[in-house]
Formats: sequence, structure tokens, C-alpha cells
Amino acid sequence: MPAARTGLLLAAFATAVPANAAEINVIAAGAVRGVVGGMIDDYARSSGHKFNFTVGPTGLLRDTIASGKAADLIIASAPLMAELEKTGKITPGSRVDIGRVGLGVVVKAGAGVPDVATPDAVKRALLKAKSIAYSDPKLGATSTTHLMKIADEFGIKDEVVRKGVPSTGGNDSAAKVANGEAEIAIAPISDIHAKDARLAGPLPEAIQLWTVYAAAIPTSSLEPEHARAFVAALTGPAMRERWTKAGWQPVAK
Repeated sequence: MPAARTGLLLAAFATAVPANAAEINVIAAGAVRGVVGGMIDDYARSSGHKFNFTVGPTGLLRDTIASGKAADLIIASAPLMAELEKTGKITPGSRVDIGRVGLGVVVKAGAGVPDVATPDAVKRALLKAKSIAYSDPKLGATSTTHLMKIADEFGIKDEVVRKGVPSTGGNDSAAKVANGEAEIAIAPISDIHAKDARLAGPLPEAIQLWTVYAAAIPTSSLEPEHARAFVAALTGPAMRERWTKAGWQPVAK
């Protein structure tokens, strides 16, 4: 990143956070961890705050939150956030929708790129692939639930399951493609940041799954003001380009 832009980002962060440092516990969906990680590096340098992350797919996050694990900030899919709001675990008025992200097909860098422009093309790619990485169904990932749904509609669910290479999340699926454990993967586009993994293309709109993610402050947060300041910086104009480059789209108002 050019020095001038880095300076602008740090300046934006510096004006958004208090001077005293804090330790902030974050429970976050894997789909946001890749892009948020780089932003946190900038933010931490200017604020002195320390961030402790617990990351995983929706099902795992649901169980983690239910267990009572300490958190100052939660970043999760809109459906899970709605569940938490109903239980009273989220501070009223603290929710901020970050954006939405779709699913894509992952291949190894340098490998042939399959056609995934239409539903039929995706079906052919799934049938042709010798192995397919996706989040372990036991983890309750929305991406895997959707993959199984479309595979069932294609009439090839049994074959997709047979070829399955379970992973711990989207980026782990991408990593399994990168290291040769799987030929292709289905994962959130924003979660593809493993070295030597590349996006072959997003799922076509007819079978795409757009997931909105939101940030909110749990009522049990010990650092609510610091968490709010971080969310404000994370969703501010200075960060918009970084979200877009990571495959995110703004949420329609």
C-alpha cells in the first residue's frame, strides 16, 4: 500500500479511537477475518489496542456465543445476528451492517480455470472435479448448506458428498486446494486468501447465495466504547476500497 494511503488510514483510525489502549475480544465469521485482519494491523498501530479473535463458520460461532465466551464485539451473518438480538444478547442500537459477500469456486493458482458462468457450467465443474473442499457440515456453515442445496437440485448431491474434503472454514477450503488436497472448493469470496489459491469465478446469480454480515456490541462487552470506535473506523469511507477489493458489496439501504 502506498505510504500516503497508509498515512490517511492511520489518521482516520487515530481520530476514531481514544488514546488509552484496551484488549478487545472479537467473535467473528471466517468470511470477514481475512479483510479485517489487515485493517486491524493499521488500527492497532495507531491505537495500541490488542485484538483477540475467535473465528469460525456460523454454527461454530452460535455454539461459542451460547457457551458464554467473553466478547466485546461480534461480527456475524445477519441471520445469526437476528437470533442474538431476539435473545437480548446484543446492545440495542449497536448493530451495523458491514456488507454482503457471495460464494465462489476456488482453484489452484496455475491450474485450468473451469467455466462457472452458468448453473449448468457449475454443475459440470462439480461433476468433473475429482475432489471438492467445503466447510465440514458439522460446523453449520451457510456456504456448505447452500452447496448441498444446489447439488441436490442438480441431482448430484451424493457425488458431491463422496468427493467432499471437509475443512474448518472457507480459507481452509481454499488452502486445501492450494496444497493439492482438493481440486476445487466452494467458499465465500472474501475468505479466499490462502497462498496459491485463486477465484475461478463467483457462482452465477441464479444459484448465488449473498450473505449480509453485521457487527454489534454484546450486552456483556467490557469494552463497548472501544468496540464501537473500532466498528466506526472499520466501516468508514477510508476503508471502503479495501472491502470492495476483498470481494464485498455494500448493503442496499
